Amino acid sequence: MNFEFFIAKRLVTGKEHKISISAPIIKIAIAAIAIGIIMMLAAMATGVGLRYKIREKVAAFNGHIQIYNYDTNNSDISVNPVSTDQDFYPEFKSVDGISHVQAVATKAGIIRTADTFEGFIAKGVGKDYQWSVMEEFLEEGSLPDYSGELNTEVLMSSLLANRLKLKLGDTFFAFFPKEEDPTKPNQRRFTIKGIYNSGFEELDTYIFVDIRHIQRMNKWQSDQIGNFEVFLDNFDDMEEKSREIYGKTLSDLDTQTLRNKYYQIFEWIGLFDFNIALIIGIMIIVGGINMITALLVLILERTQMIGILKALGSANWSIRKVFLYNAAYLISVGLLWGNIIGLGIIWVQHRYRIFKFPNPKEYYIDYIPVHVDLPSVLLLNLGVLLLCLLMLLVPSYIITKISPVKAIKFE
Repeated sequence: MNFEFFIAKRLVTGKEHKISISAPIIKIAIAAIAIGIIMMLAAMATGVGLRYKIREKVAAFNGHIQIYNYDTNNSDISVNPVSTDQDFYPEFKSVDGISHVQAVATKAGIIRTADTFEGFIAKGVGKDYQWSVMEEFLEEGSLPDYSGELNTEVLMSSLLANRLKLKLGDTFFAFFPKEEDPTKPNQRRFTIKGIYNSGFEELDTYIFVDIRHIQRMNKWQSDQIGNFEVFLDNFDDMEEKSREIYGKTLSDLDTQTLRNKYYQIFEWIGLFDFNIALIIGIMIIVGGINMITALLVLILERTQMIGILKALGSANWSIRKVFLYNAAYLISVGLLWGNIIGLGIIWVQHRYRIFKFPNPKEYYIDYIPVHVDLPSVLLLNLGVLLLCLLMLLVPSYIITKISPVKAIKFE
């Protein structure tokens, strides 16, 4: 067995270690490490969870990448149609990592009731639409089915329904302007089949309708749509896949990533990484300072032992390693308890959603989402252990200044 490790083990397991003067300070240092790792895990889990949840919501309504006509303007309204007669539709086989491609079209309109009116964007979808991504947001009713005959049932947001004083099962009239004659708008009668709530006011202006309504109003053919929405297996591959898709499509088609379309939102959630790093840095410094205090007390308490080891010929670095091993053990104990408590709290939040945001509108979600993965947790623990030990190298240098003669006489 390693000599330094043997001495450190005896110091840790000895009874006098538990009743020594340094015992309370050691417990405080372990508690500081445990509390620190709990805070770090919570910051990482909530920051990453919120980032994932927000981008999943935005992707559910837009796909990860959009393919549209080069002449189309930058608004959310479909102007120039795109033919569905494409090599990549309905399955994009020439590019790996694509899970789904769907055809959609959008058109602005106005809903007028007896009391008020509201503007909205009709999002036309067809039988290829991936409704599974919308199930999470459904509050009332059910999702419409556009696989059969022309359907007048729609999916409306709770935001619009409340403003218009409409409820599930109600019918309403929507008006869509004509390009050739704005004074004579198209009129459609719809029935509310389901009500959803995304938490995003910008996304809650969408009303999901049968795409054939938009095709008829725009006088498009049955194979003409507004744009394609592409869903990826991995969100992080979005920029790379966008370039691949652009190279695989016709020259009159362009691509746009979700990140470019909602630039401000992704800039905002990008700040989460800085906040996480800041919290982790502060917690490591606090834990390190507590461990430095504990180490200095341990050295002071074991001054006679240091003197005896030096008198027997032990090198300074060898004695320093004894205390560093001891400190590593204390840090590991703190990390163990911190992980048990921290991951337990995260699991409870993930399972039962106990903690809520006081103002959900600011974060586009009512509860605090959490997300952790094993590699990140292991890396965080390893980083805390190594950084704390590095911080202890400097105070452990005081051992080299202890004189064997004076240390042995030390009381």
